[in-house]
Amino acid sequence: MPDVGTIAGEAADKAGGFLTRLGGLIQATNIPKQFRDVDFTGLFTNPWFLVPFIALIGYQIYKQAFRDLFIVVLIIGIWYLSGTEYMQTLIVNGELQINKVLPVVFGGAAVLGLIIYLFFGRSQ
Repeated sequence: MPDVGTIAGEAADKAGGFLTRLGGLIQATNIPKQFRDVDFTGLFTNPWFLVPFIALIGYQIYKQAFRDLFIVVLIIGIWYLSGTEYMQTLIVNGELQINKVLPVVFGGAAVLGLIIYLFFGRSQ
């Protein structure tokens, strides 16, 4: 009988190595900094972004893919909220403000639950 603990340990080591390399790649390419530095006004007035974005929204309306359209709106809303002043003040002087973090955690859990419900809980 195979040793389950050994197999699980090897799988965890492989997954840990992959996640370490993935984290290193994300930090090396400065992806978090690029997301923080996005110019919303410039983005939504740039035709190279706006034309495909409007085409995507129009296509989803045409195909009546309201579930997918709702998920796109949720993602844009989360992206917008992540740049607000409220999110910037979650950590003050190196201390996590628990009274500000809890609404974010519960809001994120509600959004995640809604997306899971939309994907798995409803039939089309």
